Amino acid sequence: MSRSHGLASTFGTQVWTAPARTPLYYPDAVTLVPGTELSVVTTGIDTTMSGASVKDSFADLDLVEAGFQVLFEGQWIHRPARAPATASDLDWEVAGTRDKLCAWAHAWDDGNGNADIFRPELLDDPATFVLAGRSPDGTVTAGAVASRSDQVVGVSNVFALNGGSDAAWPVVLEAVHSLFPAAPVVGYEHGDELEAALRHGFEPIGPLRIWLHG
Repeated sequence: MSRSHGLASTFGTQVWTAPARTPLYYPDAVTLVPGTELSVVTTGIDTTMSGASVKDSFADLDLVEAGFQVLFEGQWIHRPARAPATASDLDWEVAGTRDKLCAWAHAWDDGNGNADIFRPELLDDPATFVLAGRSPDGTVTAGAVASRSDQVVGVSNVFALNGGSDAAWPVVLEAVHSLFPAAPVVGYEHGDELEAALRHGFEPIGPLRIWLHG
C-alpha cells in the first residue's frame, strides 16, 4: 500500500518502517521479531505530530513513554488450505482494472470518503489481488485484499455491505481457494470480526497490538 502511494520504506532486521506518514489505516512501523528494541521503532517513523501508528506484531512492546496508546488488541489468525465450508451466493472476480478497483474501493469505503487510498498503482503489484464479490446485478457487495507470499496468503480489508464479515468470508475464501488452493490463509482480526473469522475455520495463533501516537 505504501509503495502505491509513492512512499519509501525500510525493512530492517527487527522492524519495517516508513519515515513519512502512511495511508489511513496503515501502520508506520511493523515489528518483525519478538523483543524489538523501542528505539529502533520510534527513530524510524515520524512522531513529530499525532497519528503515527505501530503494529506490535507480538504484543510485547510498551510504547506509552514514547507517547503512544493502545488503539486495539487483536489476534493473528490462520486457516489451513481447504475449500470454504459455506457456499457463497455471490460471484467473485479479481478487480484488476482501474474502474473495477474504483468500484471495489467505493463499496469497501461505504460512503466514508476514504476510497481514494486504494490507488491504481496498487494494480501493479503482482502479489496483491483485490477480490470483489458481486451480487447478481453486478454490484460489488463484499470483498477483501489478498497478498500472496511464498508460503501463505494474507487477507485484509474484509467487508460486506450487508451481513458483515459472516457474509464476506464465504466469497473471499472461495476466491482465495480458487486462486491459491494449496496456500494457508492468514491475517488478523479483533472483536466481532475475530469471532466471525473463527466461525469460518480460522484459529487464533497469537496476539498483536496496534498503537497510536498522540
